[in-house]
Amino acid sequence: MGRGRAKAKQTKVARELKYSSGGTDLDALRKELASAATTAPDGSAPSWTENEGDEDDDLDGSYGASGSR
Repeated sequence: MGRGRAKAKQTKVARELKYSSGGTDLDALRKELASAATTAPDGSAPSWTENEGDEDDDLDGSYGASGSR
């Protein structure tokens, strides 16, 4: 009990984040994502490129021991 004020503050902050125009620099973001996709921080190729397309190779189609979904 007693969460009213804390919840109201969280709601206010969430709304500000959701609806604020933030001023995101899309060009800088595009450059950062492009450079991150080409090399890993240590200079090697990203690990996901080595296993690309292999994500379902070891799946047997069931989620649990019973095999029911």
